[in-house]
Amino acid sequence: MAPEYAMEGLYSNKSDVFSFGVVLLEIITGRKNAGFHLSGMGLSLLSYAWQLWNEGKGLELMDPLLGDSCCPDEFLRCYHIGLLCVQEDAFDRPTMSSVIIMLRSESLTLRQPERPAFSVGRFANNQEIASGSSSSVNGLTASTTVPR
Repeated sequence: MAPEYAMEGLYSNKSDVFSFGVVLLEIITGRKNAGFHLSGMGLSLLSYAWQLWNEGKGLELMDPLLGDSCCPDEFLRCYHIGLLCVQEDAFDRPTMSSVIIMLRSESLTLRQPERPAFSVGRFANNQEIASGSSSSVNGLTASTTVPR
């Protein structure tokens, strides 16, 4: 979900571009943004992708199933476009028609992406998740499952 929509309820065609960028990154990496924090790699797929991009290690994020069927340059171009789509400021994101042109044209020079929006979801202690406990405590209520 685009940050401007999640935080302020503002929706535009750039909100769709943000969503497209998330889906594009999910497809080329083989990882989901939702629940990514459970992998221990980062808070979100977007933050991890940004970190690897800045370290020049983008190919480490490539879906292993792509293997030899995907040229590393094509992967990095899609990765770059995905990061352009998920920039925090909607003004900095390309339009969807620009994204199509970027995907079609290998000769088009892409500008450097700005920091992406980091969506922060619900986080839980991995030990609590792994314990398989039938009750939960969220600081406000305590729930226990018991048969009737």
